[in-house]
Amino acid sequence: MLHHTTYLHTTSNRWVTFVHGAGGSSNIWFKQLRSFSSQFNVLVLDLRGHGESKKTNAVDNNSSKYTFDAITKDIFEVLDYLKIQKSHFVGISLGTILIRNLAEKEPQRVLSMIMGGAIMKMNFRSQVLMKCGVWFKSVVPYMYLYKLFAFIIMPRKNHKQSRVLFVGEAKKLYQKEFIKWFRLTAEINPLLRFFRAKDINIPTLYIMGEQDYLFLPIIEKIVKIHKMARLFVVPECGHVVNVERHEIFNDNAIRFINEQ
Repeated sequence: MLHHTTYLHTTSNRWVTFVHGAGGSSNIWFKQLRSFSSQFNVLVLDLRGHGESKKTNAVDNNSSKYTFDAITKDIFEVLDYLKIQKSHFVGISLGTILIRNLAEKEPQRVLSMIMGGAIMKMNFRSQVLMKCGVWFKSVVPYMYLYKLFAFIIMPRKNHKQSRVLFVGEAKKLYQKEFIKWFRLTAEINPLLRFFRAKDINIPTLYIMGEQDYLFLPIIEKIVKIHKMARLFVVPECGHVVNVERHEIFNDNAIRFINEQ
């Protein structure tokens, strides 16, 4: 089972589950814990191969192939173990894809989705980036690739804290784990195409940085056609909105949850 931590509220019966992105860990939510745990029960977890989950038997021998469905099943396993029937979900970057997949598999368990730095389409530049990674992943130390990716996604001076945090967390990965996660790129385009086409009718708040040039444009289009989707754009902010502008992120996410 995935490593996970809960923060229980004394009176609330509402749950908020946080899902980090590739190369990160539950540590990236450190600026959210105080605000959210003051109102809700909070669950944070480390995805397979990340954070403390790499020290556990998070993956059975028969599920060593990484797919979005397999990783989604890992999250459901934790929810079932904790007897969490329904939850609001907060994700960042690749974690937003997993939350959207959770909602596709069992929509009755997803009360709302807060999608920070959401990835809903790989544009030409990001697809070239992914292909370069596929070509070089077995011959170039993964940290060189990860640092390059982090700089391309978060290039500005005000993105430095986010870059440093994610690179620091990625250092805890093993090379073989990085390669397994990179193989997910083979299934990402058809999955995202399906998500863009289908309006799932679950309240969704996209919180995107104004400077998230790789991923913001498609989200602006999605919210125009998905009836229950909203977009909040954080000024002078890059991809990792929950770190760069945590107060704005927290305020908008909590307000959205309380509206549901």
